[in-house]
Parts: sequence; structure tokens; C-alpha cells
Amino acid sequence: MRNQTVKAAVLVAGALLLAACGTNKEETGAGGGNQACDQSKGTLVIGVIAPQSGGLSALGLGIKNSAQLAADQANEKCAVKGYKLAVQTEDDQATAQVGAQAATRLSSNANVVGVVGTLNSSVAQSVQPILKNKSIVMVSPANTNPALTRGGEYATAPKRDFENYFRVCATDDLQGPFAAKYVVGKAGKKNIAIITDGKTYGKGLAAEFRKQAEKDGAKIAAEATVGERDTDFSTVITTIKGSNPDAVYYGGEYPQAGPLSKQMKDAGLNVPLMGGDGIFDDKYIALGGKEGDLATSVGAPTETLPSAKAFIDAYNAKNYKDKFSAYGAFSFDATNAIIASLGKSLGDAGTWGDDKRADLLKNVGEYTAQGATGEIKFDQYGDSTNKLLTVYKVTAGKWVADETGTFGG
Repeated sequence: MRNQTVKAAVLVAGALLLAACGTNKEETGAGGGNQACDQSKGTLVIGVIAPQSGGLSALGLGIKNSAQLAADQANEKCAVKGYKLAVQTEDDQATAQVGAQAATRLSSNANVVGVVGTLNSSVAQSVQPILKNKSIVMVSPANTNPALTRGGEYATAPKRDFENYFRVCATDDLQGPFAAKYVVGKAGKKNIAIITDGKTYGKGLAAEFRKQAEKDGAKIAAEATVGERDTDFSTVITTIKGSNPDAVYYGGEYPQAGPLSKQMKDAGLNVPLMGGDGIFDDKYIALGGKEGDLATSVGAPTETLPSAKAFIDAYNAKNYKDKFSAYGAFSFDATNAIIASLGKSLGDAGTWGDDKRADLLKNVGEYTAQGATGEIKFDQYGDSTNKLLTVYKVTAGKWVADETGTFGG
């Protein structure tokens, strides 16, 4: 985990220095401020909660950088009258307890207007109630578990428990069936083993995949669970190999999925491994993901979207050392939803305070715009109305989009 204290300095009226410091956090002032903007009311903070270290940092760093880019652009455009925006990033280490601590730190700062995050659905479960208690808006670029917006009985009796929570990506009750339709229908796999890491995201996604795969005529040949810190998968591979699967579906993330795929092949189980957006990163291939493996991810391929061109160009111009990865464009859109709604809430002369939080929540709920990932709009539960998903295949050592669409039941 990072343990950093970084100070953000802002020149106001030629002589005012605002400093913020803390333990176990990173705070960066959004650069590129327009000196023609009136920033005399001070600095407002957009928090980011995402892994900045550890196995999933490739995804979390893309989320952080993209939020920073949105804040930089907003400062250049004087998007929030009278204020400068700064981004404060908290490293949650992809761990629920650490995420809760991050949310507590952010919620103790009256100038935090909203939070972009989290990456992991299990971390979101710990963060949601803390931010709700302070009426702090939270917009996730990456959470896909349906229960976060619609409660535990989301399939039969949806209920919104966190009115402060929104997301800009499609959910697993769409992603899992979309994957099943592809692997059973298009790829013709009928005898499938399922392995999960036992966490909220992986278990939920695999359950949704299983329901549709069985509905479409596939047999679930074997099931197994691995630990999120496991490196040797020989026992699990031996267990599922006896069922002679023609594909393996993995509910989890790339730090385990990549080595699992390689060890499957080395053990003579050379069948495709398929997973969700949690394995869709170049790191999966670097860790052992093999030719023909599959992954679903939210949205259409960012590089193919005309709406994302300006985002990609601006991101590359910043020369970030980290790629924007799977969720960068979604993080950019999530941050802009908060910023635009904040600007609307304050108007030309308003002053930020806790009394503005209800207005901000209302305005985020009503927000609609053309973002990098397409139309950004939320339904009555805070879910994105953009239901696009893509299947990617490892082809010549790279992820290549194979099918983009929506799940139609």
C-alpha cells in the first residue's frame, strides 16, 4: 500500500496557499488551471477509491488518471464557478476493509463533493454505507454486481438501498448471460467447468453465467473455488480435468486467471478459459493467458468509439505512464457526471456546503450527456442505461474484439 503525503497548492488572488495533507493517501491538485477563472472560493475535492498498488493496480491507475484528466479539463473550462477542483486518490488495495477506511477519510472532509470508485464490487459494499451517511455521491466506473443498486433480491424485488450510488457500466446480470450466449451458441461449448475466487464479483458473475448457459443447453461439468492469493492451481485443475470440459468459465480477476490458464494448458487441459471484465487487461496475457481465451467487458471497445477519440487523444497527451485500461473512459465519464452536476448545483454564484449535497444527488440522477463511452444516463436505481457489452478473444497475443452487442434475454 502506498503511504504518501502530497500537497496541492493553489494560487488565489496572487497570495493564498491551500494545503491538504493526510496519511495513506495521495492528493493531487488538478493541473492546467486557467488563471482567468475565478477560484476565490477555494478548492473542492473529488475522491477516487481504487487499487493503486497490488495485482489490480493496472486497472486502478487508469481510473485515477482518467478522473484527474476530467478535473484538469474542468479547471481549464472554469466548470465550477468560484472553485478549483482537486483529485484525492485513496489506495483501497482491492480490499473491503481498506476501502472502508478510505471512505471514512474522504467523508471526514467537508470539501469532498463526490467519489469516483470503486473498482471491486466487494469494496463498494463497504464504501456505500459510509458515503451514504454523509450524503456523498458515489459514481462507479467499474462495479458490476447488480445488488449494489437493486438489493439482494434484484431479480424479483429490486430495491434501491443507496440513493447516493450510481454507476456508468453494465451489470453482471447482463454480462454473465451475454458471455453464456456467446460461448454456448457461437463457440459451441456444451460441457463447461466453472471456477470462482469466492468473492462478491466472481461468485455473482459466475452464477449469472451458469443460469444462461444451462438454459441454452450446456452442462456444468464441474465447479471449484480458488483463493484470491493462490498461485498453484494443480489440485483444482486435476479436479475439473476429470469432467472433460470443453471450456472453463472463471469468475474472478486476472491475477489468478492468467496463471490458471497457463497451468491448465501445461497440465494438458488446453481449452479456452473465459471470464468477465475482471480478466480483461493486458496483464492477463502477460501472466499466462493463452491464445483463444475469452473475456467479456463493459461497453464497446474504447478505441473504436468516435465519442472516445477526444478522451484518448487528451489522455495520451498527458503522457501518463499507465494505460487507461478497461475502465479509464468510464472513469472519465463518471467524473464528468459529478463535475457537471456540481456546476449545475452551485450555478454562477452558489457556495458549497452540506446543504448542497441533496441538490447534487438529484442532479447526478438527472444527468444525461454524450460521454467517451456513449450516452451517460441513469435509471431509477442508479444503473447506467448503456447496456453495451463486448466479447474479446486472445488473438496473436492481444485482446481482439469479437462481438459487441446487448443481452436480449
